[in-house]
Formats: sequence, C-alpha cells, structure tokens
Amino acid sequence: MREVDLTTTDEALAAGGYVLDVREADEFAAVHVPGVTHIPLSELVARVAEVPAEGTVHVICAMGGRSLQGAEYLESTGRTAVSVEGGTQAWIQSGRPVVRG
Repeated sequence: MREVDLTTTDEALAAGGYVLDVREADEFAAVHVPGVTHIPLSELVARVAEVPAEGTVHVICAMGGRSLQGAEYLESTGRTAVSVEGGTQAWIQSGRPVVRG
C-alpha cells in the first residue's frame, strides 16, 4: 500500500481531490481536515458506493493505521487509494488548518 505525505494530500485537496477520513464520528467531530469526506472505517464496506471509483482517494485517520486498512480495502474494490502518512495528528502538528468542534 502506498503512503503519501501531507503536502501531496494538501495539493490534492486544493485541486478538488477526494480525501476520506475513516476515523470514528466523535474523533471527526472534535477535529478534522477541512474539505474531507467522513465515512468511519467500520462503515466503509457498507458505504463503499459513496466513494468515487475514478481518481485517487486519499485516506486519512488519526495516525495512519486505519487509513492503511481503508486504502487497502478500497484498492481491493478496484479503486486507486493511498494512505496519508501521519494522519490527522501530523496534519495538526504541521500547522495546517483544521475544523474544530
């Protein structure tokens, strides 16, 4: 599974790319990257039709573990997916904007 850095994901968001946050609802509600779509990993199989089949899906979680699982699953469905290295925690630490609360 391929991992990408924050800059690559930031550029994808700026270009209108699809970034999927697979954290649980309470984690997402507390803080998330602006412009991402939220589908918890526990719901991804049931909701996979909501994820675009075209383009690259950037999958983000808290630190990188769940995003790897999510990206692997999406790849198994024929989609192109990458995991965001360091996740939302690294995004916050980098000083990039977030949505809180």
